[in-house]
Amino acid sequence: MIQDIATLLKAASARFEAVSDSPRLDAEVLLCHALDKPRSFLHAWPEKVPEPEQAERFEALVTARAEGRPVAHLTGRREFWSLELAVTPATLIPRPDTETLVAAALELLPAEGGRLADLGTGSGAIALAIARERPACRVVATDRSPAALAVARDNAARLGLANVEFRQGDWCAPLNDERFALVVSNPPYIPAGDPHLARGDLRFEPPAALASGADGLDDIRRIAACAPRHLEPGGWLLLEHGYDQAAAVTALLGAQGFAELRSWPDLAGHLRVSGGRLVQKTTI
Repeated sequence: MIQDIATLLKAASARFEAVSDSPRLDAEVLLCHALDKPRSFLHAWPEKVPEPEQAERFEALVTARAEGRPVAHLTGRREFWSLELAVTPATLIPRPDTETLVAAALELLPAEGGRLADLGTGSGAIALAIARERPACRVVATDRSPAALAVARDNAARLGLANVEFRQGDWCAPLNDERFALVVSNPPYIPAGDPHLARGDLRFEPPAALASGADGLDDIRRIAACAPRHLEPGGWLLLEHGYDQAAAVTALLGAQGFAELRSWPDLAGHLRVSGGRLVQKTTI
Protein backbone atom coordinates (compact mmCIF):
# COMPACT_ATOMS: atom_id res chain seq x y z
CA MET A 1 0.00 0.00 0.00
CA ILE A 2 1.35 3.42 -1.01
CA GLN A 3 1.74 5.84 1.86
CA ASP A 4 0.82 9.50 1.93
CA ILE A 5 3.30 12.37 1.53
CA ALA A 6 3.75 13.00 5.25
CA THR A 7 4.52 9.35 5.97
CA LEU A 8 6.89 9.03 3.00
CA LEU A 9 8.84 12.09 4.12
CA LYS A 10 9.13 10.88 7.69
CA ALA A 11 10.42 7.46 6.63
CA ALA A 12 12.88 8.87 4.10
CA SER A 13 14.21 11.41 6.59
CA ALA A 14 14.95 8.62 9.06
CA ARG A 15 16.88 6.69 6.38
CA PHE A 16 18.98 9.75 5.53
CA GLU A 17 20.12 10.57 9.07
CA ALA A 18 23.27 8.51 8.68
CA VAL A 19 24.35 10.15 5.41
CA SER A 20 23.08 13.73 5.55
CA ASP A 21 23.24 16.85 7.69
CA SER A 22 19.81 17.84 6.34
CA PRO A 23 17.78 14.63 6.10
CA ARG A 24 14.34 16.28 6.01
CA LEU A 25 15.37 18.76 3.30
CA ASP A 26 16.88 15.96 1.22
CA ALA A 27 13.65 13.96 1.51
CA GLU A 28 11.55 16.93 0.43
CA VAL A 29 13.78 17.79 -2.53
CA LEU A 30 13.73 14.20 -3.78
CA LEU A 31 9.97 13.81 -3.35
CA CYS A 32 9.42 17.07 -5.22
CA HIS A 33 11.60 15.70 -8.00
CA ALA A 34 9.64 12.44 -8.11
CA LEU A 35 6.29 14.27 -8.12
CA ASP A 36 7.47 17.15 -10.35
CA LYS A 37 5.96 19.56 -7.83
CA PRO A 38 7.30 22.49 -5.74
CA ARG A 39 8.01 22.08 -2.04
CA SER A 40 4.94 24.16 -1.22
CA PHE A 41 2.86 21.28 -2.61
CA LEU A 42 4.23 18.93 0.06
CA HIS A 43 3.24 21.27 2.85
CA ALA A 44 -0.19 22.01 1.38
CA TRP A 45 -1.11 18.36 0.71
CA PRO A 46 0.61 16.12 3.31
CA GLU A 47 -2.26 13.62 3.16
CA LYS A 48 -2.05 13.14 -0.63
CA VAL A 49 -1.04 9.69 -1.86
CA PRO A 50 1.30 9.70 -4.89
CA GLU A 51 0.58 7.67 -8.01
CA PRO A 52 2.28 4.24 -8.08
CA GLU A 53 4.92 5.28 -10.63
CA GLN A 54 5.71 8.39 -8.58
CA ALA A 55 6.11 6.31 -5.43
CA GLU A 56 8.41 3.89 -7.26
CA ARG A 57 10.50 6.76 -8.56
CA PHE A 58 10.79 8.21 -5.07
CA GLU A 59 11.77 4.86 -3.55
CA ALA A 60 14.60 4.53 -6.11
CA LEU A 61 15.82 8.02 -5.25
CA VAL A 62 15.64 7.31 -1.51
CA THR A 63 17.63 4.10 -1.91
CA ALA A 64 20.34 5.90 -3.88
CA ARG A 65 20.53 8.75 -1.36
CA ALA A 66 20.68 6.31 1.55
CA GLU A 67 23.75 4.80 -0.17
CA GLY A 68 25.31 8.26 -0.02
CA ARG A 69 24.74 9.56 -3.54
CA PRO A 70 24.43 13.36 -3.61
CA VAL A 71 20.97 14.86 -3.98
CA ALA A 72 22.23 17.12 -6.77
CA HIS A 73 23.35 14.11 -8.80
CA LEU A 74 19.99 12.41 -8.29
CA THR A 75 17.98 15.43 -9.40
CA GLY A 76 20.54 16.67 -11.94
CA ARG A 77 20.35 20.25 -10.68
CA ARG A 78 21.39 22.57 -7.87
CA GLU A 79 20.36 26.11 -6.99
CA PHE A 80 23.17 28.63 -6.67
CA TRP A 81 22.80 32.41 -6.35
CA SER A 82 19.11 31.99 -7.34
CA LEU A 83 20.18 30.24 -10.56
CA GLU A 84 19.08 26.67 -11.23
CA LEU A 85 22.15 24.88 -12.55
CA ALA A 86 22.49 21.46 -14.11
CA VAL A 87 25.18 19.37 -12.42
CA THR A 88 26.70 15.98 -13.20
CA PRO A 89 29.38 13.76 -11.64
CA ALA A 90 31.85 15.60 -13.94
CA THR A 91 31.48 18.82 -11.92
CA LEU A 92 31.84 19.95 -8.34
CA ILE A 93 28.42 20.46 -6.74
CA PRO A 94 27.99 24.23 -6.11
CA ARG A 95 27.82 24.99 -2.40
CA PRO A 96 26.47 27.95 -0.43
CA ASP A 97 29.97 28.80 0.83
CA THR A 98 30.98 29.67 -2.73
CA GLU A 99 28.38 32.44 -2.84
CA THR A 100 30.86 34.30 -0.60
CA LEU A 101 33.25 34.40 -3.57
CA VAL A 102 30.53 35.78 -5.85
CA ALA A 103 29.60 38.48 -3.33
CA ALA A 104 33.24 39.53 -2.90
CA ALA A 105 33.73 39.68 -6.67
CA LEU A 106 30.66 41.84 -7.14
CA GLU A 107 31.91 44.14 -4.40
CA LEU A 108 35.14 44.75 -6.34
CA LEU A 109 33.92 44.58 -9.94
CA PRO A 110 32.89 47.93 -11.47
CA ALA A 111 29.14 48.20 -11.98
CA GLU A 112 29.71 49.47 -15.51
CA GLY A 113 31.46 46.31 -16.59
CA GLY A 114 35.05 45.17 -16.87
CA ARG A 115 36.64 41.84 -17.72
CA LEU A 116 36.70 38.88 -15.36
CA ALA A 117 38.23 35.40 -15.56
CA ASP A 118 36.89 32.41 -13.60
CA LEU A 119 39.50 29.64 -13.39
CA GLY A 120 38.25 26.06 -13.01
CA THR A 121 34.63 26.96 -13.66
CA GLY A 122 33.11 23.47 -13.28
CA SER A 123 29.34 23.82 -13.72
CA GLY A 124 29.84 27.54 -14.42
CA ALA A 125 28.26 28.57 -11.11
CA ILE A 126 30.57 31.49 -10.28
CA ALA A 127 30.93 32.79 -13.83
CA LEU A 128 27.21 32.63 -14.53
CA ALA A 129 26.20 34.26 -11.23
CA ILE A 130 28.53 37.19 -11.91
CA ALA A 131 27.49 37.39 -15.56
CA ARG A 132 23.83 37.60 -14.48
CA GLU A 133 24.55 40.37 -11.95
CA ARG A 134 26.89 42.31 -14.26
CA PRO A 135 25.49 42.06 -17.80
CA ALA A 136 28.04 44.61 -19.09
CA CYS A 137 30.92 42.48 -17.81
CA ARG A 138 32.74 40.09 -20.14
CA VAL A 139 33.52 36.81 -18.38
CA VAL A 140 36.03 34.20 -19.55
CA ALA A 141 35.60 30.83 -17.79
CA THR A 142 38.26 28.13 -18.03
CA ASP A 143 38.37 24.46 -17.10
CA ARG A 144 40.66 21.61 -18.07
CA SER A 145 37.73 19.15 -18.20
CA PRO A 146 35.80 19.00 -21.50
CA ALA A 147 32.92 17.29 -19.68
CA ALA A 148 32.68 20.08 -17.11
CA LEU A 149 32.80 22.74 -19.83
CA ALA A 150 29.93 21.01 -21.65
CA VAL A 151 27.81 21.30 -18.50
CA ALA A 152 28.79 24.96 -18.03
CA ARG A 153 28.01 25.84 -21.66
CA ASP A 154 24.61 24.17 -21.41
CA ASN A 155 23.85 26.10 -18.22
CA ALA A 156 24.80 29.40 -19.87
CA ALA A 157 22.63 28.66 -22.89
CA ARG A 158 19.63 27.63 -20.79
CA LEU A 159 19.95 30.76 -18.67
CA GLY A 160 20.35 32.98 -21.73
CA LEU A 161 23.69 34.41 -20.58
CA ALA A 162 25.69 35.40 -23.64
CA ASN A 163 28.43 37.44 -21.92
CA VAL A 164 30.42 34.35 -20.89
CA GLU A 165 33.07 32.66 -23.03
CA PHE A 166 34.26 29.15 -22.13
CA ARG A 167 37.79 27.93 -22.83
CA GLN A 168 39.49 24.61 -22.17
CA GLY A 169 42.82 24.49 -20.38
CA ASP A 170 44.60 24.39 -17.05
CA TRP A 171 44.10 27.47 -14.86
CA CYS A 172 45.58 30.56 -16.59
CA ALA A 173 46.77 28.79 -19.75
CA PRO A 174 43.66 29.57 -21.87
CA LEU A 175 43.88 33.29 -21.03
CA ASN A 176 46.68 33.76 -23.60
CA ASP A 177 48.08 37.29 -23.25
CA GLU A 178 44.83 38.86 -22.03
CA ARG A 179 44.43 40.89 -18.85
CA PHE A 180 41.43 41.20 -16.54
CA ALA A 181 40.18 43.51 -13.84
CA LEU A 182 39.43 40.50 -11.66
CA VAL A 183 40.45 36.84 -11.60
CA VAL A 184 38.47 34.47 -9.37
CA SER A 185 38.71 30.78 -8.62
CA ASN A 186 37.31 28.06 -6.39
CA PRO A 187 40.18 25.60 -6.83
CA PRO A 188 40.76 22.28 -5.07
CA TYR A 189 41.95 23.01 -1.54
CA ILE A 190 41.44 19.85 0.55
CA PRO A 191 44.66 18.10 1.69
CA ALA A 192 45.11 14.85 -0.20
CA GLY A 193 45.05 12.74 2.96
CA ASP A 194 41.96 14.32 4.48
CA PRO A 195 39.56 11.54 5.64
CA HIS A 196 36.54 13.63 4.58
CA LEU A 197 37.37 12.77 0.95
CA ALA A 198 36.13 9.24 1.64
CA ARG A 199 32.87 10.35 3.26
CA GLY A 200 29.51 11.74 2.24
CA ASP A 201 28.91 13.51 -1.05
CA LEU A 202 32.66 14.04 -1.64
CA ARG A 203 33.01 10.35 -2.56
CA PHE A 204 30.97 10.95 -5.71
CA GLU A 205 32.58 14.20 -6.89
CA PRO A 206 35.63 14.47 -9.18
CA PRO A 207 38.75 14.03 -6.99
CA ALA A 208 40.73 16.49 -9.13
CA ALA A 209 38.24 19.22 -8.16
CA LEU A 210 38.67 18.56 -4.43
CA ALA A 211 42.19 17.66 -3.32
CA SER A 212 45.45 19.50 -4.03
CA GLY A 213 48.65 18.22 -2.50
CA ALA A 214 49.66 17.44 1.05
CA ASP A 215 48.46 20.77 2.47
CA GLY A 216 45.67 21.40 -0.04
CA LEU A 217 47.36 24.49 -1.46
CA ASP A 218 49.19 23.21 -4.56
CA ASP A 219 46.65 24.62 -7.04
CA ILE A 220 46.30 27.86 -5.10
CA ARG A 221 50.08 28.27 -5.42
CA ARG A 222 49.85 27.76 -9.18
CA ILE A 223 47.06 30.29 -9.56
CA ALA A 224 48.79 32.86 -7.35
CA ALA A 225 51.89 32.49 -9.52
CA CYS A 226 50.19 32.74 -12.93
CA ALA A 227 47.43 35.27 -12.23
CA PRO A 228 49.63 38.40 -12.01
CA ARG A 229 50.48 38.03 -15.72
CA HIS A 230 46.78 38.27 -16.53
CA LEU A 231 45.67 41.10 -14.27
CA GLU A 232 45.40 44.74 -15.17
CA PRO A 233 47.44 47.02 -12.88
CA GLY A 234 45.34 47.34 -9.74
CA GLY A 235 43.40 44.19 -10.59
CA TRP A 236 42.26 41.71 -7.94
CA LEU A 237 42.71 37.96 -7.46
CA LEU A 238 40.09 36.24 -5.28
CA LEU A 239 40.38 32.62 -4.12
CA GLU A 240 38.04 30.38 -2.19
CA HIS A 241 39.82 28.18 0.35
CA GLY A 242 39.29 26.03 3.42
CA TYR A 243 37.96 27.40 6.69
CA ASP A 244 41.44 27.37 8.27
CA GLN A 245 43.58 28.41 5.28
CA ALA A 246 43.12 32.20 5.16
CA ALA A 247 46.47 33.02 6.75
CA ALA A 248 48.37 30.65 4.46
CA VAL A 249 46.60 31.92 1.34
CA THR A 250 47.15 35.60 2.13
CA ALA A 251 50.83 34.82 2.79
CA LEU A 252 51.09 33.19 -0.64
CA LEU A 253 49.45 36.20 -2.27
CA GLY A 254 51.78 38.60 -0.49
CA ALA A 255 54.78 36.63 -1.72
CA GLN A 256 53.54 37.06 -5.30
CA GLY A 257 53.37 40.84 -5.01
CA PHE A 258 49.73 41.31 -4.05
CA ALA A 259 48.79 44.04 -1.58
CA GLU A 260 45.63 45.19 0.23
CA LEU A 261 45.21 41.57 1.32
CA ARG A 262 41.71 40.77 2.57
CA SER A 263 39.59 37.82 3.64
CA TRP A 264 35.81 37.46 3.57
CA PRO A 265 33.73 35.27 5.95
CA ASP A 266 31.08 32.80 4.87
CA LEU A 267 27.66 32.56 6.51
CA ALA A 268 29.11 30.45 9.32
CA GLY A 269 31.68 33.13 10.09
CA HIS A 270 34.67 31.19 8.72
CA LEU A 271 37.12 33.11 6.53
CA ARG A 272 36.31 31.43 3.21
CA VAL A 273 37.65 33.77 0.50
CA SER A 274 40.93 35.67 0.38
CA GLY A 275 42.29 38.08 -2.17
CA GLY A 276 44.75 40.77 -2.99
CA ARG A 277 45.28 43.66 -5.38
CA LEU A 278 48.11 43.71 -7.90
CA VAL A 279 50.07 46.89 -7.35
CA GLN A 280 53.03 46.48 -9.67
CA LYS A 281 53.03 46.09 -13.44
CA THR A 282 54.03 42.78 -14.91
CA THR A 283 54.90 41.61 -18.39
CA ILE A 284 53.74 38.56 -20.28
